[in-house]
Amino acid sequence: MAVSSMKIALAGNPNVGKSTLFNALTGSKQHVGNWPGKTVEKKEGQLYIAGQEVIVVDLPGTYSLTAYSIEEVISRDFIVHERPGVVVAVVDAVNLERNLYLVTQLLELQVPVVIALNMSDIAQSRGFHIDTGKLSVQLGGVPVIKTIGTRGVGVDALKTAIQQLASPTVKQAASIDYDPNLEREIQQLEATIQAIPALAGQYVPRWLAIKLLEEDEDIVARLSAYPALLTQATEAAGRIEAATDDDAETLITDGRYGFINTVISGALYRPQVAVETRSDKLDRILTHKYYGVPIFLLMMWVVFQMTANVSAPMLDWVDGIISGPITHWVTALLGLLGLESTWVSSLLLDGVIPGVGGVLVFVPVLTTLYLAIGALEDSGYMARAAFVMDRVMRAMGLHGKSFLPMLVGFGCTVPAVYATRTLENESDRKLTGFLVTFMSCGARLPVYLVIGAAFFGARSGNLIFGLYILGIAIALLTGWGLKRTVYRNKPPQPFVMELPPYRAPRLRDVWRQTWERTSEFVRKAGTIILFSTMVIWLLMAIPARGEGEFNDVAPENSVFGVVSQVAAPIFEPAGFGDWQATGSLITGFVAKEVIIGSLSQIYVGEAETVDAVDEPMPTLTEDAAFIGSSFVDAAVLTVQEVVNIVPRTLNLVPFVQIPEADFLGIAGDEADTTALEAALTQAYTPLAAVAFSVFILLYTPCMATVAAMRQEFGRQFVFYQIAYTFGIAWLAAVVVFQGGTLLGFGG
Repeated sequence: MAVSSMKIALAGNPNVGKSTLFNALTGSKQHVGNWPGKTVEKKEGQLYIAGQEVIVVDLPGTYSLTAYSIEEVISRDFIVHERPGVVVAVVDAVNLERNLYLVTQLLELQVPVVIALNMSDIAQSRGFHIDTGKLSVQLGGVPVIKTIGTRGVGVDALKTAIQQLASPTVKQAASIDYDPNLEREIQQLEATIQAIPALAGQYVPRWLAIKLLEEDEDIVARLSAYPALLTQATEAAGRIEAATDDDAETLITDGRYGFINTVISGALYRPQVAVETRSDKLDRILTHKYYGVPIFLLMMWVVFQMTANVSAPMLDWVDGIISGPITHWVTALLGLLGLESTWVSSLLLDGVIPGVGGVLVFVPVLTTLYLAIGALEDSGYMARAAFVMDRVMRAMGLHGKSFLPMLVGFGCTVPAVYATRTLENESDRKLTGFLVTFMSCGARLPVYLVIGAAFFGARSGNLIFGLYILGIAIALLTGWGLKRTVYRNKPPQPFVMELPPYRAPRLRDVWRQTWERTSEFVRKAGTIILFSTMVIWLLMAIPARGEGEFNDVAPENSVFGVVSQVAAPIFEPAGFGDWQATGSLITGFVAKEVIIGSLSQIYVGEAETVDAVDEPMPTLTEDAAFIGSSFVDAAVLTVQEVVNIVPRTLNLVPFVQIPEADFLGIAGDEADTTALEAALTQAYTPLAAVAFSVFILLYTPCMATVAAMRQEFGRQFVFYQIAYTFGIAWLAAVVVFQGGTLLGFGG
């Protein structure tokens, strides 16, 4: 007989190691998606305990179950409506009191709870001693398991506790005694709710009574069909305040913390003198009032050097495989099928391979970027970045917490828009959402990399770093202006954030995160980008003027070329007023990754048409030998570029010139540029290329971001955002090109 599966949930505050424990429990058996009707990430995993399948749901990190944010609503609704078999409350052993506040709310929901006392090693190193047996007794029999998620310590004991707690015979008897006036009103409301079957069957009556007395807006809205109950709750709250001179919510909070103090009184020992930890010592430097920002900028410089230069050899290798052996094999297959001179051949060789292939070559770049960011996140430094940037964010009327969505924006703007939901204040959300588009997303990076490699070679990292800094600067200036105009009456908001302890990044966790992000990029390349490149190929194959016919028309005479030529004069003052650049910018609204595919189709296609020469097709053996030998060279050059980060960084200091490593002895050789890079150097000056990069950095975000903004902030907000970003991008590009020309850089 098959044993039915059980569903459990992981709940906890942010930065308590919940995701690490989730990974330790589920391993590689994970699925990442979104919560139904929401865009908050939903993680599910799978494990087996005594032969029974257990589905593990990683709830969003939250400090409470009061509906102040979308994460709190999601966590609460899942527990209330899904009724998981067990809720694992992941608690930071160092901050036991604060973490137990969420536990008290879980107990009020009357779900089976097991506490994972995580990071217990850090608590012990700070001189804390927690008696788990006494803590369990004080909590009414809730199992308390010491865990160290990063090392998998306590995971087996946690599985055993989950299995035992899932038994229907196990009961937990913890209860919170509130102020007598409050308790009396709770019981009366509870009796009323018990008499309403529809509510009693959906909610825990006592919990619902407490929520009504707290005047929880989300719960009140959901119970609008029960006006008598809402009136009773309002009158009860009034009687409580008249009798105690305190509102019900304050009394409830006091009651929970009183319960927590009783629970830990005999279970927690603290040292009389606080132990200074390694994190404390590092924070004195990394979050210093004066050193913090330069250190952050240095960190970002190293990240962009890795992204631009360390990944470059593997990028060239992948590009060589796609433009070489893969193209050869597709051509040979088309020949075998008798399709070498048909529109099918043109679609594959001039559309799909240059388009999607021109994007997929940047998988090494994005992998390097996500590895670097993942390592900084897992080490605990990224939270410090928000703290360090708090003073900077204050200049635009925001606080450091708003910098977190902007950090997310360096990966992708869509989740950055949704990350603004963590901000409680509506004005903060809108202002932050307006600014996140200036944080250069990962999809723009391939464009910078192509232009940087084509025009600046090994110094392309300087261009990329400068663009990222420019994006931040434009965001600061925009925020400063909005603070003094649209949001001039907005009071400053307090900034409270927990800084996790520093730790060595775990390669497995960093790699899993990198894999998820990079695979999402590849999936996009296989869907939206494939569709877009096929549409572009079709528009370039349809003649709009001249004597051409389908699939035999000069690109400038195609539908795509004609439409692009109409819009091209707008960009003439910025130095790239040709139809090719304009057309790629138009397609960039679909997704910024498509810009490279468009440029590849236009320029590489033209070059192949003009320069096509009959060359013997390499044999399969020759292609295989090329793949192997070029990979070895790429691996050696990757190590070389890691070493060269040091001299390139030190060479920024005036009068310092340290030679760079040259493992293969090819530093003086002419750079082996891709076909697109070679074509671009023939079409533009370096100054025009920089202006083009600046425009791409700042102009209208992709359609997915626009859709997210419309959902979050409304249609009018989106209209202003599109108009402003296009205008500021055009102005900045014109200033760069015209200013550079006046200063003599136009050659």
